[in-house]
This record gives sequence, C-alpha cells and structure tokens, in this order.
Amino acid sequence: MHSPQPTSALDIQQLAKNYGKLPVLQPLDLTVQRGECFGLVGKNGAGKTTLIKCLLDFCDIDGGAIHILGVPHSETPARRPLAYLPESFMPPHALTGRDFLQYMLALRELPYVEEQACAMCVALDLDPQALTRQARSYSKGMTQKLGLAASFLSPAELFVLDEPMSGLDPKARALLKRQLALLKLAGKTVFFSSHVLADVEEICDRMAILHDGKLAFVGTTAECRAEFNGETLEAAYLSCIEDI
Repeated sequence: MHSPQPTSALDIQQLAKNYGKLPVLQPLDLTVQRGECFGLVGKNGAGKTTLIKCLLDFCDIDGGAIHILGVPHSETPARRPLAYLPESFMPPHALTGRDFLQYMLALRELPYVEEQACAMCVALDLDPQALTRQARSYSKGMTQKLGLAASFLSPAELFVLDEPMSGLDPKARALLKRQLALLKLAGKTVFFSSHVLADVEEICDRMAILHDGKLAFVGTTAECRAEFNGETLEAAYLSCIEDI
C-alpha cells in the first residue's frame, strides 16, 4: 500500500536560527498546506530570507525541525519536488538564456523543448530572442524573468520564491500573478516572500508577518485586517508590527 501524501507542503516546528549570539529566528511554528499560495511579509532584516535558507538547508538551524512534503528538510529527497528562485538571482554571465534553461532542466534529467521555453518566456513578457544572448547583456527585469521561466518550466510540487516581483515592470508583474494563479489551479504550492502587501492580498490564500525573527501573525488577509483593525492590509500590517 502507498502511504498517504502529507497534507502539508511545509511543516516548520520551533525553528530557531542564530548568527553568533544574535537570534535571527526565534522558535517559530508555521504550516503551509498543499495547494496553498502563501505569502511571507516583513520589513528588511525581519528574517524572511534566513527562514527560506533554513528550509532549503542552505544553513544549519539551531533548533526545531522542518519537513518538506513530509520529508526532513536536510534529506536530499526533500528538495527534489521543489523549485527555488533566490532574492538576488544572477545566472552565469557567459551562458545564453537558452544555455541556462537547458542546464537547469538537465539537472532534473529533463529535455529542453524550444517551443515550451519560448512559450514560457512569452507568458512572462521576455522576448524569446533574448534566449540567444548572453546573460551578461540582460537587464535586471530580463534576468528575473529568466529565473522565473526556469522555475516554472520545472515540474515541481512546491515553488519557493524569494521576492519574485523584484525588478519587474507592471506588465510583467501582472503576467507573473497569472502564472501563480495557474500553478494554484494545477494544485501546486507557492511560498513566496514579498514587500508588496497589495500583491499578497490579491493572490495569497494565507499570509504570515515575520517581525524581528518572530511570527506576529498567520492567517488570511481578511483575518489580518480584522485582528488589527485596519481598513487596509497596509494599515493592519503597521498596527501589527507596532504592537509588538
């Protein structure tokens, strides 16, 4: 018999992380369900990127446990079903866009299909002709679109995106939101960090506010507005972090 699939995509229990004697993440618990679009928000230095690095086992944790689709995060199989885009994505400058996509797909033992790659570029407002150029010639926005294309071309179950809207113009932001909606319709899980509360309110099922290494709120955006008596999500967010 096959064991049932876990209902949670991410299960974080009492996660703690210190840099030297400085606590960056104080023991926190967070669960992201399969099929959710979940937004992590907080000011610079709140610990968002550190939390993502911990769950991807890019750095040691100082306490607690993390499971990805039921598998301990430090085990290699935990990373097979996920796609990740870092906050400061930078492909190797000497590679063309096509070279980079081919390389990323090869890591998953998948073929590069030109039609699929071009279609994904168009869906993200990246001119397919850019795939013939070296990444060194790309603008910030083009670089971000290439990283997103590489992520979305993978058959992942969980997408971990650190500030995915960074460097995108309004059209590209709208197209990215469309892609995230399509992932959700396909039953995929999206976990992303953002500074833009309007994006979180528009596309996320639930959100978390991380402040000074602690989770100050976890729930829907409507629950956040209600709990902190905010007419807007921005007002609720400010009230939340000022009350701590």
